[in-house]
Amino acid sequence: MAATQSQWEFICDMEIDFGSEKNASIVYAALAVDKELQPDKVKRIMTVSDGKLSVHFEAIEARFLRASFSAFVDVLTLATKTIEEFGQGMKL
Repeated sequence: MAATQSQWEFICDMEIDFGSEKNASIVYAALAVDKELQPDKVKRIMTVSDGKLSVHFEAIEARFLRASFSAFVDVLTLATKTIEEFGQGMKL
């Protein structure tokens, strides 16, 4: 059964400033390929603007939001460390 609009009551927003549109776009591209495993339970919307990556999560239960957010942050951390290590000397 598909979730209705009123079921998406668990929400989390985050914004990460990468200092440049290029770095934010690199991280966006790395993370965009990983789709949500349960799109009927969790939605994730990402945008890049002014060197910042904005991410919006919605879920039908808190546990789905926590699991999705936690997995996302793990990959986000890896992508950020990769830019720090191999980027143009930029420290985030």
